[in-house]
Amino acid sequence: MTYAPQLRIPATYMRGGTSKGVFFRLEDLPAAAQVPGPARDALLMRVIGSPDPYAKHTDGMGGATSSTSKCVIISKSLRPDHDVDYLYGQVSIETAFVDWSGNCGNLSTAVGPFAIANGFIDAARIPREGTVAVRVWQANIGKTIVVHVPIQDGQVQETGDFELDGVTFPAAEIVLEFVDPADEGEGDTGAMFPTGHLVDDLEVPGIGTLRATMINVGIPTVFVDAASIGYTGAELQDAINGDAKALAMFETIRAHGAVRMGLIADVSEASKRQHTPKVAFVAPPSGHVVSSGKAIAAGDIDLLVRALSMGKLHHAMMGTAAVAIGTAAAIPGTLVNLAAGGGARTSVRFGHPSGTLRVGAEAVESDGRWTVAKAIMSRSARVLMEGAVRVPADVFD
Repeated sequence: MTYAPQLRIPATYMRGGTSKGVFFRLEDLPAAAQVPGPARDALLMRVIGSPDPYAKHTDGMGGATSSTSKCVIISKSLRPDHDVDYLYGQVSIETAFVDWSGNCGNLSTAVGPFAIANGFIDAARIPREGTVAVRVWQANIGKTIVVHVPIQDGQVQETGDFELDGVTFPAAEIVLEFVDPADEGEGDTGAMFPTGHLVDDLEVPGIGTLRATMINVGIPTVFVDAASIGYTGAELQDAINGDAKALAMFETIRAHGAVRMGLIADVSEASKRQHTPKVAFVAPPSGHVVSSGKAIAAGDIDLLVRALSMGKLHHAMMGTAAVAIGTAAAIPGTLVNLAAGGGARTSVRFGHPSGTLRVGAEAVESDGRWTVAKAIMSRSARVLMEGAVRVPADVFD
């Protein structure tokens, strides 16, 4: 019996924020994978090494966590005033599934440097020293992200002294602007708050009625009070990810929140929409120790937030969820705002399992409807490896 050689596909392995993933130029993908559908999904799953019943991704580029099982496809944008189109796929670890329902805010950071390094930006726009504003169309959710990339000696600056909690080494600071980040195409009302309320009573069978803020901004997110589900808000991954009962509870909350937000019609559909919505719990600030062993004083933060991604507690914070946190914190009366002490604000610093993060957002109310023009945060990105990824040629069979 003869076997076909592996396919060789140009790719770049990049860290963006507290995530990492495999980046492709659309034109470099095999023809069958250049369009949405089963062939594209099959290719990306094989690149990552999914589905993997061992949950290790030994035979792929994934890292067997929600933060490291990601793929990105970049193409020249045909949309006016944009440089590139950015499509993000969240690859499930143990099941044969790629979720295209949302964005990765962390990997958004790496899109700017990738676009510059791969010739998507006119060389005349790149200064010898300074920054380049790369305008990105986030194709999953139909939103604009402006990535301000530092340039040194005419090249993307990757090294620097900017420290990001959840990332081991410092790097160059990249500022992200999420423009008009409310996901207004989702939900029953098409509004930032799809139920029409800042806080709802969410009935969750087997758990009870929980007070919840459900918001469509950055990424659809269901916020609940930590105390209402028996937590302090200072938990680390092991406290939840090793507790099957807790994980089942959070998935039940997420599923029922998704129905209330109009994202799915029935809770049975939640398993096919794993990436969104996120579920998070909040608490007032308190002194605690994060995963690195560093002590965080109550006075260093405005509130505590813990969020789950793809069924597990995230080791830090998803960038898109940070946008949701910053926006909800700016709106008086949401659970996030109340946990931060209430009142009006234009920025918030919250504690997450790896440390702290500051995000700014300016929300405005008009005729009873809240809008947010942009949310801003700083992250970093770095190329880890570039060349080609190999996959067996029978991936499309």
